[in-house]
Amino acid sequence: MIRGILFSNIKSNMPGRRETTGQKLIAFAVRWLITAVAVWVAAEVIGGIHLEGWKSTLLVALILGLLNAFLKPFLVMTALPALLLTLGFFLIIINTLLLALTAWIAGKFDSIRFAIDGFWSAFWGAVIISLVSFLLTRFIDPKKIARSFSR
Repeated sequence: MIRGILFSNIKSNMPGRRETTGQKLIAFAVRWLITAVAVWVAAEVIGGIHLEGWKSTLLVALILGLLNAFLKPFLVMTALPALLLTLGFFLIIINTLLLALTAWIAGKFDSIRFAIDGFWSAFWGAVIISLVSFLLTRFIDPKKIARSFSR
């Protein structure tokens, strides 16, 4: 398992194994749909998370995905001492912050119907989104799906 994590980028950069732009887009779309399902599940389970419609679900998943891609690495590096002291528990706080930020950004658009009532709703929503995403990616491999489309 550690070997796969450490050397996964090396394997994908070997000659003949380079991902095409189309494969990257398909893998992105699959990850986006996984996030959308996770957000929908969190909204169904947590009473303090309000989400209406599939368009809102997809847009919220897009916002959250972009925040996770661009802002989360900076937050993790900044919070590294807290992450080490709490044995990674602080990552849940970072995910809570990103989910709350997603709700704030979504609130700026009239077409996105997404709201979170408070910290605990965001906290448990972040936990559920993380768990559902983790479980779905154990069964659905976005890169493998992308490779199968390019054959």
